[in-house]
Amino acid sequence: MALLSAGMLSSCGEYNKVLKSTDYEYKYEAAKAYFAKGQNSKAATILEELIPIMKGTTNAEESLYMLAMTYFNQGDYVTASHYFNTYYTTYPRGIYTELARFYSGKALYLDTPEPRLDQSSTYKAIQELQMFMEYFPTSQRKLDAQDMIFALQDKLVEKEYLSAKLYYDLGSYTGNSSYSSTGNNYQAAIVTAQNALREYPYSNMREELSLIVLRAKYDLAKESVQEKKEERMRDAIDEYYAFKNEFPESKHSKEVENIFKEASKYVNK
Repeated sequence: MALLSAGMLSSCGEYNKVLKSTDYEYKYEAAKAYFAKGQNSKAATILEELIPIMKGTTNAEESLYMLAMTYFNQGDYVTASHYFNTYYTTYPRGIYTELARFYSGKALYLDTPEPRLDQSSTYKAIQELQMFMEYFPTSQRKLDAQDMIFALQDKLVEKEYLSAKLYYDLGSYTGNSSYSSTGNNYQAAIVTAQNALREYPYSNMREELSLIVLRAKYDLAKESVQEKKEERMRDAIDEYYAFKNEFPESKHSKEVENIFKEASKYVNK
């Protein structure tokens, strides 16, 4: 890229001169110079004006990618992803298409919220990164994209864990012995945790999710009516054996053994 000298753009007056100019080639070179100096806001303002004008010219492709990068560098990841998406849609075989797809996914990744909040944007980020890997399976950035996907999946797992734990906690403090009142909360905890275990079998939260299932099955059995108590205690004991088989050195071993000991009291030998 041919750039204007840094000295030419060192003053506020020069920037105002660029904004007022009707010489679009001069403006374009100025935008590139501001971008190269890390003055992304100034570059973005100029490029926003130029892009509609430069459509169809030899500089249109580079200017659109550069605009997306200015927003990425400023931390405006939603706008950055929008422009990266516009770039690779407009130029599917462009010079910067691989980079645009990668940074579109990375921008969405950086914009995802903490696990307690709605995770719609997390799913979108995963989809964008998966599409990058599908289009560029041999890219040098493939491993970075995979790492981001794994991190996003961990966030989704944590969201499910928090939901399951909430259901479990609701069931544990109601104090009502009827199945309809407390059982539904425990059952919801079981279903939520089991779904997460099936969907994300390699999660690093697998042990914590499995513990919630065991706890909830035992407490569900405790709160059950008498004619269903033994059957549900047997189910809790089966869950205990599954847990011990998968996590023989669990840090929760003492609690798990106590659950097994108490559940066994309700089962006819």
